[in-house]
Amino acid sequence: MYLYHFGIRELPFTLTPNTQYFFGLPSHKEAIEVLTTALKAGEGFIKVTGEVGTGKTLICRKLLNELDKSFVSAYIPNPYLSPIELRKAVASELNVELSEGGDQQEFTQRIQKRLIEIRKSNRSAVLIIDEAQALPDESIEALRLMTNLETESQKLMQVVLFGQPELNEKIARPELRQLRQRITFSYNLQQMDTHQMEQYVRHRMRVAGHSTGEVFEKGVFRSLQVASQGTPRVVNILCHKALMLAFGEGTNMITEKHIQYAAKDTEAAFAVPRARWLSWLLPAAAVLVLSLGLSQFDLAPKAEAPLASQVQETRQ
Repeated sequence: MYLYHFGIRELPFTLTPNTQYFFGLPSHKEAIEVLTTALKAGEGFIKVTGEVGTGKTLICRKLLNELDKSFVSAYIPNPYLSPIELRKAVASELNVELSEGGDQQEFTQRIQKRLIEIRKSNRSAVLIIDEAQALPDESIEALRLMTNLETESQKLMQVVLFGQPELNEKIARPELRQLRQRITFSYNLQQMDTHQMEQYVRHRMRVAGHSTGEVFEKGVFRSLQVASQGTPRVVNILCHKALMLAFGEGTNMITEKHIQYAAKDTEAAFAVPRARWLSWLLPAAAVLVLSLGLSQFDLAPKAEAPLASQVQETRQ
C-alpha cells in the first residue's frame, strides 16, 4: 500500500490492539498504575471504564503482559455468558478440569480447590474481564459469589472489570449494590488533547519504522482533535485514510485537507471546520467590505456639498 512511499515497515494505525505500539498516554499510565497497585494490595474488585475506542483492550493486554510470576491470570474477552458458561470459562482459564454433567456447586468447588492451590504456591489469581458491560445480571451475581471464596486474611481471586460507561450505569442499580460496594478501586479513561495526540501519532509512525522528517504538518493535529474528539481508535482510522490519500496524490506530507476528507469518509468522526486559511480570510474579507462601505459613506456628503451650494446660489 503506502509503506514504501512513507518509508515504514508496517501499517502504523491498525485497529488491532498491539502492545508494541503502547504509547503510555497519561490516562493509560495512570490506569496501569492503579491496576498494579490494587492487585498487589489484594483488593477484590477493580474497575476501569472508558468510552468506545479509548484503549481499554490495549491496557487490558498490557496488564496481562506485565503481570509477574506471582499472579495467575484468567482472561475473558467476551463475557456475554450465562452463569454456568461463566464458571466454565473461568475454570478453563485456570486449567480446572470439569466433569461432564456436573452442576454449578461442583464447578464452584473445583474452582475453589484450584484457587487454594494457587494461594499455597504464594501466587494470586486474577480474573480479567473485558467488555464487562455485556455481563448479564445473573452472571454478575455468579461472579460476585465466586469472589466470596477467601481465606481468613485474603481473597482467593481478584477481579478486574474493563467496560464502557454503561457498566457504571449497570452496577448503579439497586439490585447490584452488593457488587458496587466491593469495587475498591476504579478509574475512568480520558480522551487525548491536541498535544498528546501529536505525540501519539508520531510515536506510532516511529514504531512502524519512519525515521526521517515529519509526515504530518503541525496544524493537522488541531483538525484531528476536532474530528476524533481525542479518541485513539478514531485517530487511527483518520490517520490511515489520510496516509492513503497522500499516497494517492503522490505527496509525502499530510495536510489539514487530508484530515477533512478522511473525516467526511468516517462515520465515527466529527465534521472538521474549513481550513485555517479560511478562518482568517473570511473575517479579513468582511473587514475589507465594511471599510469600503464606510469610505463610500464618508465620501458621499463631500460629493454632495458643492451641489448643494450651487442650488443655493441659483435660488438667490
